[in-house]
Amino acid sequence: MTTHRNSSDRLATRIMIGLVIGVVLGLAVRQAIAWWPALGPRADWTMTEIFDPFGQVFLRLLFFVVVPLVFGSLALGVLQLGRLDRLGPLAVRTFALFGLNMAVGVALGLLLMNALQPGARIDADTRDRMIAEHAGDTARLQQTSNEQRERGFTFATAVEMFMPRNLLGAVVGKDLNRIGDVLPLIVFALLVGAAGTTLAESHRAGMQRALETLNELMVRIVHWALQLAPFAVAALLCSAVVKFGASFLGSLLLFAGGVLAVMAVHLFGTMSVLLKVFTRRPLGEFFSAVRVVLVTAFSTSSSSATLPTTIQVARERLGVSASTAGFVLPLGATMNMSGTALYEGCVVLFVAQVFGVDLSLGQQVTLLLLAVLSAVAVAGIPGGSLPLIMGLLATFHVPPEGIALVLGIDRILDMARTALNVGADVVTACIVDEATPPPKS
Repeated sequence: MTTHRNSSDRLATRIMIGLVIGVVLGLAVRQAIAWWPALGPRADWTMTEIFDPFGQVFLRLLFFVVVPLVFGSLALGVLQLGRLDRLGPLAVRTFALFGLNMAVGVALGLLLMNALQPGARIDADTRDRMIAEHAGDTARLQQTSNEQRERGFTFATAVEMFMPRNLLGAVVGKDLNRIGDVLPLIVFALLVGAAGTTLAESHRAGMQRALETLNELMVRIVHWALQLAPFAVAALLCSAVVKFGASFLGSLLLFAGGVLAVMAVHLFGTMSVLLKVFTRRPLGEFFSAVRVVLVTAFSTSSSSATLPTTIQVARERLGVSASTAGFVLPLGATMNMSGTALYEGCVVLFVAQVFGVDLSLGQQVTLLLLAVLSAVAVAGIPGGSLPLIMGLLATFHVPPEGIALVLGIDRILDMARTALNVGADVVTACIVDEATPPPKS
């Protein structure tokens, strides 16, 4: 565990160094162009023909795993629940609180992004140049979005959206150069997982092993992609600064500050309300007890690595029963991703604002639902949410390459959302434990 954490820390440091190098190099090139305008065409050619394609290698590796990772993770998550008709009141309370935590988190994130409009604060010239970079994709995706908005959201369109006639066609997309819609894939994965719980034990175990193997393979590919991340971040940010100037950096910092603020509100605000309404625990006592858990989660960026500390604090400091802690906390470490869901919604809306794609209220409600579902499927590694965010971007007709805008600051936000994820797990365990009667002697 220590070796994994040290490796993760080294990677995070390298990514941050890549961010700084990319920005500094980009600013230096822009200054050189200001002194010697003749360098402009050569710099543009270098960024377009060398730096951008190199960054695309990293992005395309993530594209590769979107479909199998979404399918395998969600199907496995449902399959691991066991017999759906035997979950009982404990599980019902747990999953209801998981869903509530994540839905409220996404809603708060979307409200803040709509209020701040960080992506829309980029000046018009810069935005036009950014859109021109993806002119074909942006125009086509915007046209599709406008056509859907004109048709309106009806029961018929909902059926077509969630359950198209041709699953593979919807997932692949009409244009083979981009990701298709992830929404029907999510529905299919949930159905496969639910059907798997009804199989005979031997068949169910075989299915579980196959899905675990698939997920492990996809996670390893993501891990390989992340080894390129420091260099890709440097190349992509350098190219962005050279082409668009530093104006988008202010918008990016506003986005990051807004996400961190809303995560703090959700952790210390929403969770306090839930504790106050559903338990009799003093808030000061609770947050004093979980302080070590939050710090561990923030420093490791891993709910799984924090799990032993989480269980110990819940049992010894908060008095949660062994049965509740043993059920809720391990499950929460893999399924209750409040911070991750919140972040996914914020990123999609931010990138949509940057590219001038207006998401209607109905689309944002759908985004809330999909962010909750996809957060459950996130691999438990730093950067594991990136492929799923790219899938969500494509689903809402936003260029998935826009994920490059947030790569450089993803690490610090990953640390913060992990702390929120773990904090929500402990709150859920306390609420469920207080609502569950003790076993009869």
